[in-house]
Amino acid sequence: MKTQNLETLFHDTLKDIYYAERKILRALPKMARAAGSPDLKAAFEKHHEETQTHVERLQQVFELMGKPARGKTCPAIDGLIEEGEEVIEAFAGSPAVDAGLIAAAQAVEHYEIARYGTLCRWAELLDMGDAARLLESTLQEEGATDEALTKVAEKSVNQAALAA
Repeated sequence: MKTQNLETLFHDTLKDIYYAERKILRALPKMARAAGSPDLKAAFEKHHEETQTHVERLQQVFELMGKPARGKTCPAIDGLIEEGEEVIEAFAGSPAVDAGLIAAAQAVEHYEIARYGTLCRWAELLDMGDAARLLESTLQEEGATDEALTKVAEKSVNQAALAA
């Protein structure tokens, strides 16, 4: 049996977020297609590009650990993505779909922010400075995406959903 310590927990959590990022990579184009707001569509497209970089950074962290880049099923992200798909089905054609997509996307962002924040601190404790810097870069981008989604919601999307 392998030793259960912070390093094994770090690796396990890394596999979780790797799975999540790859699932998000597949979900974002669907969300962009479903978005009615040009600003929201652009935000999803931009984040899709960033997410590709996030996956690459995670692969670098695995490499730094001398481990293969493998994910493990993350029921939390599966559920959050499923909620976004339900919004698309239930509100298609309505301005409310954009407000629902933003809410679903922000739930995903908050999950990622929590994971990356934890991984950053653990990498620092494990004296993995290069990994910490890679993870911190992604954490900052996830936070910026969350803020950008809030701005799109406040600029027009929530009011359009209210007026519908």
